[in-house]
Amino acid sequence: MIRISELKLPLTALPVETRRAADAPTETDLDRLPPPHPVTELRRLAAQALGIAEGQIAELQVFKRSFDARKAELLAVFICDLSLADPAQEADLLARFEKTPHINRTPDMSWQAPAHAPANWPADQAERPVVVGFGPCGIFAALALAQMGLKPIVLERGRPVRQRTKDTWGLWRKKVLTPESNVQYGEGGAGLFSDGKLYSQIKDPRFLGRKVMQEFVDAGAPPEILYMAHPHIGTFKLVKVVEAMREKIIELGGEIRFEQRVTGLLLEPAAGGAAPEGFQPQRVRGLKVQDLASGATRELAASRVVLALGHSSRDTFAMLHDAGVYLEPKPFSIGVRIEHPQSVIDQSLWGRHAGHPLLGAAAYKLVHHADNGRAVYSFCMCPGGTVVAATSEHERVVTNGMSQYSRAERNANAGMVVGIAPADYPTDEAAWIAAFGATDGARYLAQAQAMQARGQTHPLAGVVFQRQLESLAFEAGGRDYQAPGQLVGDFLVGKPSAEFGAVQPSYKPGVKLGDLSQVLPGFAVEAMKQALPVFGRKIRGYDMADAVMTGVETRTSSPLRITRGEDCQSLNVAGLYPAGEGAGYAGGILSAGVDGIKVAEAVATATLGT
Repeated sequence: MIRISELKLPLTALPVETRRAADAPTETDLDRLPPPHPVTELRRLAAQALGIAEGQIAELQVFKRSFDARKAELLAVFICDLSLADPAQEADLLARFEKTPHINRTPDMSWQAPAHAPANWPADQAERPVVVGFGPCGIFAALALAQMGLKPIVLERGRPVRQRTKDTWGLWRKKVLTPESNVQYGEGGAGLFSDGKLYSQIKDPRFLGRKVMQEFVDAGAPPEILYMAHPHIGTFKLVKVVEAMREKIIELGGEIRFEQRVTGLLLEPAAGGAAPEGFQPQRVRGLKVQDLASGATRELAASRVVLALGHSSRDTFAMLHDAGVYLEPKPFSIGVRIEHPQSVIDQSLWGRHAGHPLLGAAAYKLVHHADNGRAVYSFCMCPGGTVVAATSEHERVVTNGMSQYSRAERNANAGMVVGIAPADYPTDEAAWIAAFGATDGARYLAQAQAMQARGQTHPLAGVVFQRQLESLAFEAGGRDYQAPGQLVGDFLVGKPSAEFGAVQPSYKPGVKLGDLSQVLPGFAVEAMKQALPVFGRKIRGYDMADAVMTGVETRTSSPLRITRGEDCQSLNVAGLYPAGEGAGYAGGILSAGVDGIKVAEAVATATLGT
């Protein structure tokens, strides 16, 4: 087949389906049908580009559709794959257009498993791979392992997706936090309570992202995610999708165990193994697992463990550190959620086309490099969505963003965050003890001071910084899981806010107005004050005085990396496979899913010796 990109049509040339799909998870197949593509016009454009008659095109399929709003006449831009009535002609055309960047051979995007277990596998139950965590990375790691016949065991500390949803609403509606079942923990991971965004900037030469998308569609996701430039699913739809993927894993021989928290590693020396300086080479032989329903702890034999941890698995990070697993601190970002009327964003970005049913709610991406050396950028933008309470720990406040499939809520929200580095992390005793308690805090602080003398940063120092900011937000919000907030106009002049204006915040349990400079570091406040007017020049109304900033956003990515080698195994613990966001190798649903597949392939290759 031949792939042609940059086929452009005016928005008015596209057929429009006025019925919008429902957000509820009980929608029918008809609700999921996307509007048809302008195939006749695309065939005409493709024939012109190739210099052939339209009748010579046997079949045309849309691979990707995006919108170009840089000019007054908004354009739809397509990438299409087509086959010819005479297949022999394809080679001649590809040779003729060899130097034309927009005309190429359609790549093979199918997934080729590197190995497959024999029918009688496993002979020893300890050979079954264990996946810790059932978020996007864990789901796709387990699915790929099951598809390769390796019958994985999944350990998820949280609850099944529907019970988890009820627990999460308990915080939002009643201010009651369930520490093991919330926005961060449970089936579906942190990605479940998000916009369900399925795009990424990762390099993906094997098109593993396409496998992620196709598996979602096979599990009931809207089929248009396969061709939308910035696809999303939405939380309610993800509930059914995640349940369907769980059932598929089980049908293939996998096993999902909920409310199972990994509390320790069973390790043994690895003779002749490699390790970074100061670390011992070890090998995993099992896990200590606590059943949260009964409180009982038992041992589970395992020689290959995929650590598909979320970015908020702080107790697990500490456990790994104490077990001698090599970890290192990494940069991440902190800031706030900022809310505007979605209509303001639509008008600025879509102009006279705002409100067109094919365009939906507009999204944006912004970045500014402040004079103090900090990068300020938008993060996890949620068009037509809500700001949600995302803490997983008592007496701490964290914000995140979420949208449903329709993206039909009144406000747009996004993280407005500032980049930080390990040099910014706290070194004072009070911060470490507040983060880890008197005993562990003092122990980790002593380690941190020794490492600092060697020019190094303790791997758990980023966790200290996160907990410090989240505790300040809890205090500023009134100690009842309300979040501290401030209007943009007041933030810019350094005045505490007293009442809301045109923008009503969506965060539940509620927003308590005040002064965010009492919660955020000075360098972050300075950088954001400089960035807001710049963003206002890029998106008219972005720095409107009544826009609401809600704090704090601290879970942008993992504060550390569980470093791995080219074989995807820990640098000093053989059989331990760090993966996904918590390990520092992904950022979002799509990249986490892709990383889960990669690590599953590494496990299969090592297990089956292929």
